[in-house]
Amino acid sequence: MTAIDLPKVICVARARIPTTQGPDIFLHLYSNNKDNKEHLAIVFGEDIRSRSLFQKRSPYETQQDRMIRGAYIGKLYPGRTIADRDDRLNLELKFDPVSGELIYDPATTWDGQHNDTLVRIHSECYTGENAWSARCDCGEQFDRAGKLIACDHEPETGIKGGDGHGVIVYLRQEGRGIGLGEKLKAYNLQDLGADTVQANVLLNHPVDARDFSIGKSILLDLGINNVRLLTNNPDKIEQVEHEHLIKCVERVPMVPIHWQNENEGIDSKEIEGYLRTKIERMGHLLQKPLNLHTHQEQL
Repeated sequence: MTAIDLPKVICVARARIPTTQGPDIFLHLYSNNKDNKEHLAIVFGEDIRSRSLFQKRSPYETQQDRMIRGAYIGKLYPGRTIADRDDRLNLELKFDPVSGELIYDPATTWDGQHNDTLVRIHSECYTGENAWSARCDCGEQFDRAGKLIACDHEPETGIKGGDGHGVIVYLRQEGRGIGLGEKLKAYNLQDLGADTVQANVLLNHPVDARDFSIGKSILLDLGINNVRLLTNNPDKIEQVEHEHLIKCVERVPMVPIHWQNENEGIDSKEIEGYLRTKIERMGHLLQKPLNLHTHQEQL
């Protein structure tokens, strides 16, 4: 298989986002030829560059146009006029004169072929990320992925972080791909006694309808080939790999915070049942003395 087999993605815009708890990130918005959703890449490291964003698209494109869409090197500042060169930092990008493609230079661009890059492939979860849900650990995993990418290592676990380099690919596939409305119906079925797997099936949906092919295309567009994948899901490891192009060189576990410190993280009967089902029914790589094989999601 080659990149031709994957969806085509184009980075439409990129912008620096100052964060409340860590370094600046660069938010990348992508279009694609597979669905009409706006998928995202949250990039740690100014030098991790989207090839489609930085490519010179026409002879009529101005340096101002490039800066506005985010195809600039270094930092923007009032009065700056050139996107491809930052005079203050003495950095400059080079491009193929025929194709307009970015020419790789280790002085300006992250080496994703030789460096192992910490990556989280994260599917949208409105309830866990925005509504303080204690039914799942999605919001906790999203926050922790950012902290791990930003740090050199995590003192509590000894996990090697990204030291400021890494990517969270944020895919708009709510509810393991069934959408928010169906997900809320599944929650009601769970309150009636079903587990998260049974609820999807009762609604005539697959257990997991997610597709990670767009995520792979985004990683390749960012020049990422060797991935340290933040996940507990063995299926995600297999789906993220792409022969000769993307290799998962390490699985970095996402152990629930409450399992490490009972005074922190999410503590609820719903989350225990949810994690139990992931272990028993979906084969997630977690170890914890839960009350397994109880055939019920709520204790």
